Amino acid sequence: MFVVGQTLPPLPQQGALVVALLAAVVAGVAFERRAGRRPVATLRQRLLLGVPWGTLVSVGVVLAVYLFLQGGLGAWRNPVVVPFRAWSYLAPLGVVTAAFGHAGPGHLVGNLVATLAFAPLVEYAWGHFPEERGAHTFADAASNPYVRAFLVFPAAVVGVGVATAAFALGPVIGFSGVVFAFAGFALVYYPLSTVAALVVSDGIRLAYRALRDPLLTASGRPAFITPWWADVAIQGHALGLLTGILLAGWLALRRGRQLPTPGRLFVGALLVAVGQNLWAVYWFLGGGEYVLFRAVGLALVVLLAAVVAAVGVDSGTTLSARLQAVRTDGGSADRPGGERRLAGVDDTDSRPSFLAPVALLVLLLAVAAMAGPATLANLTTVDDDELPGEPVEISGYSVTYAEDVQNGMVSVIDVGAFGLSTDVNTSGVIVRNPDRHVWTTAVSKGRLAFAGDRRVVVGGVGWREEVRVTRRGFSAAGGPTVYRVTLTHDGERRLAHRSDPARAEPRVAGWNVSLVATDAPADAASPFRLNLTRDNRSVSVPVPTGNESVSAGGVRFVRENRAVFAVVGENGTATRVRVAAREAYREAD
Repeated sequence: MFVVGQTLPPLPQQGALVVALLAAVVAGVAFERRAGRRPVATLRQRLLLGVPWGTLVSVGVVLAVYLFLQGGLGAWRNPVVVPFRAWSYLAPLGVVTAAFGHAGPGHLVGNLVATLAFAPLVEYAWGHFPEERGAHTFADAASNPYVRAFLVFPAAVVGVGVATAAFALGPVIGFSGVVFAFAGFALVYYPLSTVAALVVSDGIRLAYRALRDPLLTASGRPAFITPWWADVAIQGHALGLLTGILLAGWLALRRGRQLPTPGRLFVGALLVAVGQNLWAVYWFLGGGEYVLFRAVGLALVVLLAAVVAAVGVDSGTTLSARLQAVRTDGGSADRPGGERRLAGVDDTDSRPSFLAPVALLVLLLAVAAMAGPATLANLTTVDDDELPGEPVEISGYSVTYAEDVQNGMVSVIDVGAFGLSTDVNTSGVIVRNPDRHVWTTAVSKGRLAFAGDRRVVVGGVGWREEVRVTRRGFSAAGGPTVYRVTLTHDGERRLAHRSDPARAEPRVAGWNVSLVATDAPADAASPFRLNLTRDNRSVSVPVPTGNESVSAGGVRFVRENRAVFAVVGENGTATRVRVAAREAYREAD
């Protein structure tokens, strides 16, 4: 008997979801067949056995990179990421692998789900069977459906992936540039179906999360959050989308394909661009601050939709002429491959004559404008100045913690306009490898202060090493926090950074009380001290540990759990005030 307050075990819930999904698919196919439509037969007209094999092969390639090249098979939630980013043309491994690597399982699953939603539309539009007049299946390698499905399509995907990574601005990683290329290509041929694919991808992600965690219990909790738009590689996404649109437009021109009407293209492009947040144009100011150009971004998206619509203007005009020809000549005829051909009109009539090439040229110039700055940036290397402190050295990598240092990647090319500049400072865990042209803030100062502990992974093909970064500190009452950052690797701990002293607001028996982070060894029992100053006198005692106490200058300092109290006087008439508290961390490593 089910009792209120109990929950159903996960397995029955997952089983019920699987049954419901299978039943929905079977019912959908049955309803289509009863309505006189045969979806599988329609797919077989364009795809080998009705299956998007190229999409599945591409998904397999991305999975293989994550599992084997990045080491995700042994560390699913924490793969090697740093060397597989597109840092520089001088580090070709990152450029070649960046589009197919991912920062974590959520990143990977999100891109693969979007691939399964958009890529089949592209593969269907391209087709496994040749469309050119007079071409015969299996006549040569180019017309062989097996070659087209298992080799040509995946090879094109790999080529687009390498191109989007090579011309992306910044050390990108992830398949999203290719996903946006899929969306851009599909948009030209099937604009409304592409919009529907956005909804489908959300549904697939929901089903995946429901199968993984069928029951979720949650409550409010603090979180360290950066602006969502600051975590998006907007230039890479836009570059991928425009690349897909250009490839689709070129293929349509080459084949003389009839495209959707300008209205559908405009609406589809606008909805896809807005839904995928391509309007989120931003810049970084340093110190964890960013600026979002919302109005400018939306204006660019609207202009993009208008240019995409122009691709179908002549095509739509030709459609009217073709309909008029039907009314005049009557009837229509089937053409090989299951497509319909309007009687009395030659296929070449469907070729756009003027606006489509101009629109594609505008898009090509836009791609060049976005790729140009990335090309210059990717031709540079990292700053070779010495890092502060004593970094942990691992096979060419240097890992340390520093504050207010110049970003070695950003400052290589000094660009300034409208008060914005690439010459910014950064604070946090720094990872540098001059041989791989790597310089990055792996963990920001703010995130480490929130979490307290973080593990930074470095490595390469076939190997990985971890460095644990730990921050511990005390907050002065009414004042700032004093803290120390230590690095641990291979069982060895070392001090990487200590902050400036912090003065507490209360005065105790005429003494000013300050907290000081010492340069004691990383494993010291009490690396923080309390400094008391009055006139020209000063005394110092260690911050008490546990529930102990220490005395200095007539003041007794008592530790109670996380708080440190100053006590003056006897027990019955003692004055007691809090002067410090152990820094609290809100996020588990």
